Amino acid sequence: MFLYRRWLTVIAGLLFFFFNTVSAQKAALKSNLLYDATGSINLGLELAVAGQWTMDVSGSYNAWDFPNDKKWRHILVQPEARYWLCDRFNGHFFGIHAQWMKFNIGNVDMPFGLWEGARSNRFQGDLWGGGLAYGYSWLLSRHWNLEAEVGVGYNRVIYDRYPCASCGSRIASDARNYFGPTKLALSFVYLF
Repeated sequence: MFLYRRWLTVIAGLLFFFFNTVSAQKAALKSNLLYDATGSINLGLELAVAGQWTMDVSGSYNAWDFPNDKKWRHILVQPEARYWLCDRFNGHFFGIHAQWMKFNIGNVDMPFGLWEGARSNRFQGDLWGGGLAYGYSWLLSRHWNLEAEVGVGYNRVIYDRYPCASCGSRIASDARNYFGPTKLALSFVYLF
């Protein structure tokens, strides 16, 4: 719990600092529609910092249980520096991102063949990593954009394994390295 409060304090401080230093037309709020489809609350804030550079901080949170004893609980934070090839908030961009996630998953089929045992076990732990991304942002109107992004990179996952989605004592503790997709977003964006 202390770690959550520390992260929230850091994020709140960054938001306060950036909102006090940016002017209009240099900030955007966004929601990743793909995270929305999983029932995860998410929000992103992107701020112009210099020239063709922006800084994006996105977060996702899911704390509810799903039917049939499925668990997909997590808190995720992904800061990213972006370089826009033309205008900020329009067209092609490249990014470098970091990520941290606290998770508790069980009784689910994971994408990309990850966590093969997640159907019959529960995994709880932390993920740290980062990667490179490419994206494109389409102008829909003066204040609205649609943005797509895909990223690949490396993650270190440290976890405990339990025998079922909602019961049991810890079976094992382990860690694994992962290289592959680290970011996938289709976001609806509001520009200030």
